Amino acid sequence: MSRFLRYAIPALLLIVGAGFVVYGITDGEAGLVLKKAIAICMECIGLG
Repeated sequence: MSRFLRYAIPALLLIVGAGFVVYGITDGEAGLVLKKAIAICMECIGLG
């Protein structure tokens, strides 16, 4: 049983994490994060 849990728990966490990434991409969060990152970079460089 220990061998099963040793591989099942990380696999389950990987699947859940991938599901959250897919949900964020389909919800439009990737574009929002990119816009915020560009704004922060422009402030740091001083072009904005």
